[in-house]
Amino acid sequence: MTVTREKHDRMANVIRALAMDAVEAANSGHPGLPMGTADVATVLFTRFLKFDPTDPTWPNRDRFVLSAGHGSMLIYSVLHLLGSDDLTIDELKRFRQLNSKTPGHPENFMTPGVETTTGPLGQGLGNAVGMALAERILADRFPGIIDHHTYVLASDGDLMEGISQEAIGIAGHLKLNKLIVLWDDNGISIDGPLSLSDSVDQIMRFQSAGWNALRVDGHDPEAIAAAIEEAKRSDKPTMIACKTVIGFGSPAKAGKSAAHGSPLGAAEIAATRQALGWEFEPFDIPSDVRDAWRIAGLQSKKARTAWDERFAALDAETRAEFNRRFARELPARFTENMVKLKEKVGADAKPVATRKSGETVLETVAELLPEIVSGSADLTGSNNTRTKTMKPITSDDFSGNFVHWGIREHAMAAAMNGMALHGGILPVSGTFLVFSDYCRPSIRLAALMGLRVVHVMTHDSIGVGEDGPTHQPVEHLAALRAIPNVLVFRPADTVETAECWDVAARQSRPSVFALTRQNLPLVRTEGEERNLSARGAYELRSADGEARVSLFASGSEVELALEAQKELERRGIPTRVVSVPCMDLFFEQSAEYRAEVIGRAQIKIGVEAAIRMGWDSIIGHDGDFVGMTGFGASGPYKEVYELFGITNSAIVTKAMARLGGNA
Repeated sequence: MTVTREKHDRMANVIRALAMDAVEAANSGHPGLPMGTADVATVLFTRFLKFDPTDPTWPNRDRFVLSAGHGSMLIYSVLHLLGSDDLTIDELKRFRQLNSKTPGHPENFMTPGVETTTGPLGQGLGNAVGMALAERILADRFPGIIDHHTYVLASDGDLMEGISQEAIGIAGHLKLNKLIVLWDDNGISIDGPLSLSDSVDQIMRFQSAGWNALRVDGHDPEAIAAAIEEAKRSDKPTMIACKTVIGFGSPAKAGKSAAHGSPLGAAEIAATRQALGWEFEPFDIPSDVRDAWRIAGLQSKKARTAWDERFAALDAETRAEFNRRFARELPARFTENMVKLKEKVGADAKPVATRKSGETVLETVAELLPEIVSGSADLTGSNNTRTKTMKPITSDDFSGNFVHWGIREHAMAAAMNGMALHGGILPVSGTFLVFSDYCRPSIRLAALMGLRVVHVMTHDSIGVGEDGPTHQPVEHLAALRAIPNVLVFRPADTVETAECWDVAARQSRPSVFALTRQNLPLVRTEGEERNLSARGAYELRSADGEARVSLFASGSEVELALEAQKELERRGIPTRVVSVPCMDLFFEQSAEYRAEVIGRAQIKIGVEAAIRMGWDSIIGHDGDFVGMTGFGASGPYKEVYELFGITNSAIVTKAMARLGGNA
């Protein structure tokens, strides 16, 4: 689309006007970024972006990520101007109001056309790396069907957050050349000039990470266009530093932190309108400007039509597989094969660590679901997330299905979100459970967005042993369970691991697998067709008679509970054992089922090599708990368990004490 400078200015100024008007109407928001980057957005969306506003989920669209999510009125204004049926002028007037499609920060589940939920700085950039990686992987699987770019608008804050270094590092290493970052280089942060806190040469930083890096005047449309053209020709990802003025057009606040996060005020808006030559009332869009934007919104129709023709020309099997992956549907044989897997592993009583169980199950799941892309944060041999059939992805070959993320848990988790958002991929990752803290912001956003991502987190307790308390998670299960809409699985053996994977594959939310380093016996050997773990907790072993003691345990401590049950039963005390592979799922069950599983035994004891938080909902505030109250210690894991009193004898002692020391 070719436009004169005068026409461009009017098309950019309508973004500025809508941004300051919406923020003023809400008496809340961030006008500075939309006003400062309006020229960049106008060039990108009218000349380059392959995007159909009438079908914002078209699989081969270019992705645009507003990593600087505080500037949300930029994307809302653009979507409205391009012709989105969802982003009406009334929705712009309802900016930041309850249940509007224009929330304070972009939310992909609220606003069609918004690719991801941004706001926590750096996350959008990490998501975009995942989207760009997904594009390269799927372009190899479906050549001619997936072929698009990923664009990011990032702020100083995005680049200052540590996650950005991890994200640009892996993107540069993999040469994701269809990733283009437009940096809003305005030199301002909330506290004032950026020089108060930062002096990084971002051009050199990106270049050192294997990127192409350019610098342009962010208010010169031809310079911006030329830079994007150059970026599209590069064999590397590209960062374009767009030198802009925050709050552009505001006589009193442009170039100042005052323009960042507060309404300009009626008087300053009037002065800004005059300075920009914008003579229209709030939310009033002149017909020539609206028409120019709507024409821009139609320009991808030709590309979309050509794509439809290419897709229709594919054989029926390929079309069906493509649609299945993007619909996140499981193949018909999935359930049958998972049952067969349980039968197979149930016949083998050899003790194995559940991290090894995870590998065994993942091998079957990945065969059934070729959309799986696994990976590890430099812990491949420890996490067991690379099966023997998996092939690494490299900058020269994207036909593989395993990513060596390096020691980049922050970016790994954020990129997984981007891969899931892109569609067509089920991302799986591996790290130690203690490092879930590094992944937590991304897991939280995955939960908020309802993304199917699977985090395999091994070395799940003081069972880590010799590595000591720095690597022994004690509070992490509780911390992850505290995030709404996350499923935390802690299976006791290979059978439960298979059942938990069967559940995770069906979700529209993130799953975390907490798996052991130490070997565990098989506690389920029967060929049970039903998925007992699917309801979060179930009676694993019944009592010999009416139970006086109920033992509840997860993961490696189920073994201890079973041993304690034997001793208590030997002493004539009827005892039952309940396995709790997923507390989150259990709390979602009906009150009747929860009551049935919890039972009416006089004594209830929870057992988990972690802190008690969360267990009171099962054992009650007056129940007993065998677990951790502090950090771990370095030593052989069996000795560490003895030190902290997490043993079958400790369980028996607590039960006997509650029974008055006798049966």
